[in-house]
Amino acid sequence: MPLPHRNYPPMASLRAAVLFSGFALPLLLEPHLPAQALQSNISPATKSLDQIPSGSGRVQTIGQVAISPDGKRVAWLLAGEIHVAPVDNFDSAQRITAAVSSVQSCAESNLTWSPDSASLAFFSDCADAGEQTDLYISRLDGSPPRRITSLHGDADSPAFSPDGSRIAFLYVEGATRPAGALAAMDLPSGVIGENGIEIQRVALAAADASQPAAPEFATPANLHVYEFDWSPDSKSLAYIAADPPGENNWWVAKLFTQELHSAEKAILAPSSVSGPLHGLQIAVPRWSPDGKSIAFIGGLMSDQGVIGGDVWLVSFAGSQPRDLTPNRPSSPAWFAWDGDKRLIVSEIAGGNSRISFLPIDAAGGPEDAPLLNYPGTLGDGLLEQGLSISRNHSIAVFRGSTFNSPPEILAVYPGKTSGPPTQLSHFNDGLAPYWGRAVSIEWTSDNFQVQGWLLSPVHYDPAKKYPLIVHIHGGPASAVLSRWEGGAGGFSSTAFSALDYFVLLPNPRGSYGQGEAFTQANRKDFGYGDLHDIQVGVDTVLAKYSVDPNRVGIAGWSYGGFMTMFAPTQTHRFRAGVAGAGISDWLSYYGENSIDQWMIPYFGASVYDDLQVYAKSSAINYIKNVTTPTLLVVGDRDGECPAPQSFEFWHALRDLNVPTQLVVYPNEGHGFVDPAHRRDVNQRAVDWFAKYMPPAP
Repeated sequence: MPLPHRNYPPMASLRAAVLFSGFALPLLLEPHLPAQALQSNISPATKSLDQIPSGSGRVQTIGQVAISPDGKRVAWLLAGEIHVAPVDNFDSAQRITAAVSSVQSCAESNLTWSPDSASLAFFSDCADAGEQTDLYISRLDGSPPRRITSLHGDADSPAFSPDGSRIAFLYVEGATRPAGALAAMDLPSGVIGENGIEIQRVALAAADASQPAAPEFATPANLHVYEFDWSPDSKSLAYIAADPPGENNWWVAKLFTQELHSAEKAILAPSSVSGPLHGLQIAVPRWSPDGKSIAFIGGLMSDQGVIGGDVWLVSFAGSQPRDLTPNRPSSPAWFAWDGDKRLIVSEIAGGNSRISFLPIDAAGGPEDAPLLNYPGTLGDGLLEQGLSISRNHSIAVFRGSTFNSPPEILAVYPGKTSGPPTQLSHFNDGLAPYWGRAVSIEWTSDNFQVQGWLLSPVHYDPAKKYPLIVHIHGGPASAVLSRWEGGAGGFSSTAFSALDYFVLLPNPRGSYGQGEAFTQANRKDFGYGDLHDIQVGVDTVLAKYSVDPNRVGIAGWSYGGFMTMFAPTQTHRFRAGVAGAGISDWLSYYGENSIDQWMIPYFGASVYDDLQVYAKSSAINYIKNVTTPTLLVVGDRDGECPAPQSFEFWHALRDLNVPTQLVVYPNEGHGFVDPAHRRDVNQRAVDWFAKYMPPAP
């Protein structure tokens, strides 16, 4: 039977609204949207978001980019529409859509090329008026795309088998919400932890189907699958999976292989292996071209889909995994095989993106020079840090942007010498940032070299003193990279710069970009070493730039929200704070959230086995030290950082007569999806800082 009306967006839209992973939301400068936004009673700011120049409103939003296997054509999503063009002639692009008329509006996403480069598959909700996505195939010959599935649930990540006969994809049959902890949680009812468990499996559709059909499940009903890859012979799958519930157990997931129509086989369980991979997380499984081994990324990760760590290799037969990048001073985030002896790796290095070649056999000689050092972001941030590479690896394409350059489709050529990327598209020519200058800064804290980004006030005059907002990313295993309209998540860093604030975006210990030891350096130490890194970063900015030390504020979402709550318990330097989806009490949080498995690798034990390690990092235990006026915002259905955490902090500040306000947004999870709510959050943050540390003293 058909699903009831769904009030959640497709996964592609949800990912575009990411708040936790280290990137800011679009500023949404168009006129105010219809009111679900709540009315603010904060004193008006000296400027509102409406008064910021609207250059960002003209940005052409580039979605996924995919090169055809033969390297001759590029497909991309532009403002939600599919386009395909020859690599050397974007002006001749053709529009591809499942819509049956020019007035029909459809949501289309998840592009994947057939191995012969003749067809393009994608998801579209055209057949069900926005209620349900299905899989379509276009021959790119002017004929209408052919619908090949009849789905009743949430689908994502399609991939053709190497022989082109089938398309595999992730599928939650009968879904009531997108998979994962980012989306709004269903309201609790029934037997908690037993009723309503939704399991994501790999499903298969025949590529030559002439009529829509229900898919065939390829993976078992008792495993929740997060990622998968086809074997070179199209007969097997490699996938990362765990027992349900899926939003909680990714942190203890295993690597499986399975021949189609056979039982699964566990190849790797990080919880039971010895050595540095023990108890850590795994992602990005990639079968070697010869079918003998599987490579993956393993490391300490705090959010599913936000990847960083070392590159590991395990034999198909299940041998002890081998670390290919020990002590590497960067964080690999994505890779593809380049033959059987080398990988092409996308990694975070400092605050930049880098594409490198990685030999499988270290005895084979030193690494080649990086193919690309890019002072910006590949794709849409850490949720998509990869490339789309042609079959012979002659060309790789990606979306690229920096704080200074708007998004475009860029290309690199792995067979050629390194150098700047080639710009293929010109969708956003002539756009200039409405915010101030962005620079990468570095400082030494303890034994670490720490990197961050500094945005200057747009009207910067070195003869004047300006306020500084420290904007801390989520994670903590994440990083701030240079990105058009970027930032640290939840609040618009670029808007603060446009309103004449300095904005510091630090990547303290616990972040990606400096190697796995740096990412693991805040284990059992939340709020201490990482806060020290941030404090030294603030001192560095104060010493070099015209900043008023009496007008320094702090903001962040998720882990950044925790730091915004915790920092004022340790120092009085912050004049105002805005905490989004924060955590005030790690002890109660352990029993409230839907993702407690992530805490064991970070704290070393459950709260029931080591109370003190959780207590020492709980802001609520030092709450009487707080004098910082703090605004708190959170979604009422947030499973990652539940609303009671914000209630607890707000209640304490209210009792202590510290200025505070708590705003709870209806029907929102950890990642807000309602544009009116997203805008309201940004306006409230602007108003709060304008009240307590205005741009003009």
